[in-house]
Amino acid sequence: MSYSVSPIGFVRSCFKEKFAIPRQPQLAPAAHGVLELVAPFDRAEAVVGLEQVSHVWLLFLFHQALEDKPRLKVRPPRLGGNASLGVFATRATHRPNGIGQSVVKLDKVEPGRLWLSGIDLLDGTPVLDIKPYVPYADCVEDAHNAIADASPTALPVDWSEAALQQAHTHALRLGEPLVELIEQCLAQDPRPAYQVPEPERRYGVLFWDVQVRWHYPTPGQVRVLEVVPA
Repeated sequence: MSYSVSPIGFVRSCFKEKFAIPRQPQLAPAAHGVLELVAPFDRAEAVVGLEQVSHVWLLFLFHQALEDKPRLKVRPPRLGGNASLGVFATRATHRPNGIGQSVVKLDKVEPGRLWLSGIDLLDGTPVLDIKPYVPYADCVEDAHNAIADASPTALPVDWSEAALQQAHTHALRLGEPLVELIEQCLAQDPRPAYQVPEPERRYGVLFWDVQVRWHYPTPGQVRVLEVVPA
């Protein structure tokens, strides 16, 4: 038996590319976005009471990772990208039905729009449902996960003087905490775990409408080189 679902809205996100998106929600509190609801859910009735909630679960589609043939095993980044696990033991994007879930902070509620932070969602992500976070039920005090028992160790992020000034300038223009967003995302080291690049290799990604470029001058250190208009 098959079922069909339709998005109830789409995310307008600071993340314009998959690279450098945090691998879990809440790891980058400065990552902001807006969930724009579609009819008939864009009416005020659909969000009555939601202003009493601090966080919500979003069920969404990994719309740029949908596959015709399901994978039974995947290689999660947490294990270095070389070890395989059953797909249901991971949160890999390559999933049956392409469904993901994230708990995100709800900053503001408007008819037709939810303002979010701590997101890990690509711009344009289709959202299938919204559920309020319920602390007494959703926070399991004695839960454990031996595969991912703690958040990744953050790398120190250094800035060139020019890049930091550029980031502050664009942050004022955007009205967004761009410096914090860059630091929180790059500190998690978005490279594939098996990569050990030469210090001169440059990386880049688009946050909002600015291109951020950086490199790894020494193992375990990130240096932001420039933050320029895309």
